[in-house]
Amino acid sequence: MPSPLLHQRPLSGFGYFFKGMSLAMEPGTRRFVFIPLLINMLLFGGAFGYVLYSMDNWIQDWINLLPTWLNWLSYLLWPLLTLAILIIFSYLFSTIANWLAAPFNGLLAEYLEAKLMGHQPPETSMSELITDIPRIFHREWIKLKYYLPKAIGLLILMWIPFIGQTVGPVLWFLFSAWMMTIQYADYPFDNHKIPFPLMRDSLKQQRGKSLSFGGTVMVLTMIPIINLFVMPIAVCGATAMWVDDYRHDLIRA
Repeated sequence: MPSPLLHQRPLSGFGYFFKGMSLAMEPGTRRFVFIPLLINMLLFGGAFGYVLYSMDNWIQDWINLLPTWLNWLSYLLWPLLTLAILIIFSYLFSTIANWLAAPFNGLLAEYLEAKLMGHQPPETSMSELITDIPRIFHREWIKLKYYLPKAIGLLILMWIPFIGQTVGPVLWFLFSAWMMTIQYADYPFDNHKIPFPLMRDSLKQQRGKSLSFGGTVMVLTMIPIINLFVMPIAVCGATAMWVDDYRHDLIRA
């Protein structure tokens, strides 16, 4: 019998994130949320404070790259550059946190999927978790290799006067939203050993939903205090999205 938690109708990407919020608070799920939540709090608590403290100086240095005759744009560019810095560092901190929490995020996705499907959650011992860590980190490395060339290209674009300070932040946001979806959706996909290219192509088939889910994660990751809680909620939301939108087509057994 399917679980009553299983959706009858797929949600929007935005809806799946907030579904993840309620799922993260379900009895039984909270114990899997604790370690990813603690890692996220420790990392964002200190690092994000440093960024907020230093941001004014960074923006002023960036605006100084503009030719003198474009100085009048500084008031318009200030909010765009603020957005760009928040996006870049939010994704950077999220990536580091996800590397550290990857084994536990995988456990959370595995438990929640079983719960959504009405199945008995699998029992995973600490020795099994430790044995699986090299494979999990290899998957994280695959995602990083996918990310780096595109990120470097966008960083180069950001240093081009005028174009980098106007178009750059918008492209950074869209790319970061896409990467947030890849990061969190990958946990349930990887639990079933779905190859990264197949996972990526599956998400592209519903690009609007993928971008709205990742965009929601990205925006909330940029907000102090709230960003401390985003990681486990995003894992739960992405797992619900996997169950509703992808599992049936990719898991035949």
